Order: sequence, then structure tokens, then C-alpha cells
Amino acid sequence: MKKVLIIGCGLLGSSLVRRISRYKIAKKIFIYEKSKSNISKIRRLKLPGIVVNSLEDGVVNSDLVILCTPISEYKKLIIKINKFISSKTIITDIGSSKIESSKIIKKFLKKGVQWIQSHPITGSEVSGPEHGKENMFKDKWCVLIKDKKTNSKNLKFLNSFWKKVGSKTIMMNVEKHDKIFSITSHLPHLIAYNLVKSAQDFEKIQKYDLIKYSAGGLRDFSRIAASNEIMWRDIFFDNKVNVSKAVDIFIKNLNSFKKDINSKNSKSIIKKLIQTKKVRSKILKLKQDINKPDFGRN
Repeated sequence: MKKVLIIGCGLLGSSLVRRISRYKIAKKIFIYEKSKSNISKIRRLKLPGIVVNSLEDGVVNSDLVILCTPISEYKKLIIKINKFISSKTIITDIGSSKIESSKIIKKFLKKGVQWIQSHPITGSEVSGPEHGKENMFKDKWCVLIKDKKTNSKNLKFLNSFWKKVGSKTIMMNVEKHDKIFSITSHLPHLIAYNLVKSAQDFEKIQKYDLIKYSAGGLRDFSRIAASNEIMWRDIFFDNKVNVSKAVDIFIKNLNSFKKDINSKNSKSIIKKLIQTKKVRSKILKLKQDINKPDFGRN
């Protein structure tokens, strides 16, 4: 690949820049970033990419353009790049929800240009180029969105790119993708935000300084709840139908636990607790986490 453009150089964008450079996946890396703070950090960190002042400078003659921005930025960016993008350029993104964003792409992207959506399943609660890591994508899944109109040659190119980055790849349609991640990713984040808010509300009502007594449970949820608020607002809105259904399932199960607790139904609650423990064993068996207590913390 001769030239790649990264639009948005935060945590994942900067991780891609590091990885692409380290393994010489592209001869030239261009970075378009609108945050002055991030631009200063990129230069201070001496990231191996050329920061461009305009999208045109980065898009023209690029083999691949990767959007690493919040989903709410897609429409504005599409309208801008339509003016000078070539049909030879492949566009992808790293967004965590796909149904609504795919509608925006189909509606506004210039005809003849192909955007194949990607979702590398990685990240952290921190944001910004200073937190990027070269091995962020190594041995992590990357979902590629495939439909009837997806160009097989371009899909093969993108599949090869993510494998060079270090990811394991799998194909899905948008519907399956958004249903799966509404449960495995979006609902857990929503629960984390809600749990931390509940702790804040309890603290105000009871007038207890309870945060300083945070046990491991609240501590771990607070890490997830520290994630970027703009990114997660966009994900919740973009996948609202599936997230709402996931919330309904959660409420149903929460009420079932509440009923067991109030009635002291030992048999029922023990059965639930044993069943749910099996998920952790499966995650470890699939090597999706390390087999160490407390997530390997010292």
C-alpha cells in the first residue's frame, strides 16, 4: 500500500499509526485531526505520520481512508471528502455500531466509492494519542461488514490490511453485528454508567461519603464508565433499537434476582449464580482475557 489516511488520531487512530509504521504496511501515513490539543500531542510524541491541514491533502491518491472519529462526525466528513475522493480509494471506519451509520454512508457517500465498515474489538477507557499502543489490535477480533453489494476484491484488500495490523477477522452483516454487540459491549457500558450514577445518587440522598469506600465491583465499573462520553452517546443512539431490547432483557433478569432476594429463594439464586460463572470460564478458554485474579493487577 502506498498511502493511508487516518482521520481522527485519538486512542485507536494513533495505535493504527504506530502499527502501520512499525510493520511498514503503508509507505506513507497521513493524519487528519481537527483537535489542536491532539495535534500538539502527536507532534510532541513524534508519531510517524504526516499531519495534513486539509482533508483534500490526505484523501487524494490514498489507497485507504480510515475514519477513527465518533459516528456523529461521519455525515460531515462524507460531504467534505466527496469533492475529491476517487473510486480507487477504499474507505473504512472503526465504529462500534453499524446499522444507522451504514444508512448515512449509503445516503451521502458519492456513487462509485466503496466504504466497507470495520469494527476492531479493542479499546480502553482512556482516550487521546498519548494512550495509543502499537499492539492494540494484536490477536483481537476485527469484524468486517459484508453485504450483497460489497466488492470482493476490496473486501479481500481490507481483510489483508487488518490481518497485517495483527487482528483476527470475521465477516458479518450489519444486523447480526449490532445485535451481538448490543449485549457484549453496549449494554455493559450502559450498566456501568448507570451503576456509577446510582452510587452518586445514593451518596447525595444518604449524605454518605461512600465513594472512598469503593469495593472492587464499583471500582471496576467506574473504569468502564470513564470511557469517552461522545463516542458512547453516538453508539447508544446509533444502535438504539437493539440496546433498548438488551435493556429490557436486563431489567427482566434484574427483577428476577430481586424476587429471589426478597423471598430468600436460595435454590433459584444459587442456580443463577452458578450458571453465570460459566461465562467467565468460557471467556478464558477462548483467550479473551488472562487467567489471573483481579484482571492480573498487582
